[in-house]
Amino acid sequence: MIDRYCTPAMSAIWSRQAKYDQWLKAEVAICEAWCEAGKIPAADMAEIREKSAFTIERCDEIEQETRHDLVAFVRNLEESVGPAGRWIHFGVTSYDVIDTALGMMLRDSCDVLIESSESLLATIDKLAEEHKATPMIGRTHAIHAEPITFGFKASSWRAELSRNIERLKIAKTDNAVGKISGAVGIHAHVSPEMEESICDKLGLTADPVSTQIINRDRLSSLMNTMAVLAGGLERIATELRNLQRTEILEVQEEFKKGQTGSSAMPHKRNPWSSETVCGLARIVRGHAHATLESIATWHERDLTNSSQERIVLPDTFQLVDFMINRVNKILSGIVVMPDNMQTNLRKMGDLVFSEHLMVSLVGKGLARAAAYKVAQRNAAKAWDGEDFKTSVYNDPDVQANLTEAELEEIFSLEHHLRHAELSLDAAGVDRS
Repeated sequence: MIDRYCTPAMSAIWSRQAKYDQWLKAEVAICEAWCEAGKIPAADMAEIREKSAFTIERCDEIEQETRHDLVAFVRNLEESVGPAGRWIHFGVTSYDVIDTALGMMLRDSCDVLIESSESLLATIDKLAEEHKATPMIGRTHAIHAEPITFGFKASSWRAELSRNIERLKIAKTDNAVGKISGAVGIHAHVSPEMEESICDKLGLTADPVSTQIINRDRLSSLMNTMAVLAGGLERIATELRNLQRTEILEVQEEFKKGQTGSSAMPHKRNPWSSETVCGLARIVRGHAHATLESIATWHERDLTNSSQERIVLPDTFQLVDFMINRVNKILSGIVVMPDNMQTNLRKMGDLVFSEHLMVSLVGKGLARAAAYKVAQRNAAKAWDGEDFKTSVYNDPDVQANLTEAELEEIFSLEHHLRHAELSLDAAGVDRS
């Protein structure tokens, strides 16, 4: 992943140095298990613990000959240890190390995503509480529908993000697994009990039935969980992009002094941060699809998963963490424009209360079709430029069925929004 979209927390997990560090942990843990079983002498084990080391440069030199990165890594460890290094990688196969190390990386990466998401939750909580009573128009098909509040809108984002955090926690547990079951997974050399002990020391659960690899249904589920999370972030970003349209202008991304929106048009203030999130979500979805293709392998192992995972795993975790933090930054600095929200809401003479009129007429005894027709004919006048509320007040069918006090309630914004604040509680917004 290019540096532009990396986060320090994910880079600390997915750099090549960090990956090889986890390989080393796995190799040493395997040796310790053999030592406890009486196979590796204690003196040799002490040498392995003390001297095991590698350098990326030396691994690359050896790989020129081996054309196998894990074998090159093992040979580099042997060189660093000396004669006792013969025990390194004893009785195991490459993916005993690679997939077990990957389990630790996936576990730690999920922790980073959960922490970043919980920080975003707190930002959304603050926004929802601050604007719990800020009225705005709700839109369907990009057309005015009925009044809502900006806090209500934010609570919907919050509820979805909460679900995605729970999905991440499940995916973390499902992927915090290792395997030390050897070639084709048959435990020819390492017993299941030893495998369980090694994984436990590394903070993992042993995969109960692995082949030569940990089956990729686990990983694909995690990647698709991240794609769903990215989709939720894209939903927030898409909403913000639309609300920043010049003709709507109900919110605006923070625009700092000296910032440039366009090289050609000095007036431009583009929603570039939100657009970035939307663009990256497409990459995440594509990566998730790639892992779906890796669930099926030939027999107990092939290499079709290996090459694409070197790309999609680090890139996806980097991108998703970047996106979470970018949305957090956007919402932390978002400029909300209540006056513009109110102006847009009141366009066309309170036309958006047409349903309330229809429902009230039905309550007075009119057939639904007849009530709908009364509301719609007055709405049609509003589309032609007349004031909807004035038309309704002067309509004879309305006058025959509704009192002036009842009409005032129909057009009361406070009455319409009286339950909106409950959505914050339902979404779990922290209102302390």
